[in-house]
Amino acid sequence: MTVDELNEELWAAMKASEYADKRPVFGLGSPNAKIALVGEAPGHEEEKLGEPFVGKAGKNLTEFLKAVGLTRDELYITNAVKLRPSKPSPKTGRALNRTPNAREIEFFNPYLHRELEIISAKYIVTLGNVPLRAVTGQDLKIGDCHGRLLSAGVYKNVFALYHPAAVIYNQSLKEVYLRDLEALCDEIRSV
Repeated sequence: MTVDELNEELWAAMKASEYADKRPVFGLGSPNAKIALVGEAPGHEEEKLGEPFVGKAGKNLTEFLKAVGLTRDELYITNAVKLRPSKPSPKTGRALNRTPNAREIEFFNPYLHRELEIISAKYIVTLGNVPLRAVTGQDLKIGDCHGRLLSAGVYKNVFALYHPAAVIYNQSLKEVYLRDLEALCDEIRSV
């Protein structure tokens, strides 16, 4: 099975579910990537453009990757949840991003694992708590695991990073994020 075939299958499953009115944002990048990045879920810009990590967090991610000598072309980038979780703003009624709920994560989790199996990247890099838990199947916290290589089930090389949006809200994480990315690059180069 190819990623495109999996995406068609997911699209059909979404149309037959409570998510029929949502636009999915599928993974993107090299199908032969050595590194697969897994984010939480698309935001407004990602939903609008139909690509993962193209909003503010995506700009942060691109800058961080550039700082350690990686480009998006070398990677496969996806999300644990393929739709934008949102809630209405109490003030304006406009849709605001929110963390995916357990039902959304459970719906998309089998597709995420099949996607990662198809890509078969040597390293899976999780960006935040939601993808860390979705990939490992464990109740881990990014604050306890960031910057380290983990092994979980069939995934022998899971590397946990904070989500790039975390740096937007907490500038003190910028140094930590860069150190963690450098540790990832050191790990990759050592193999």
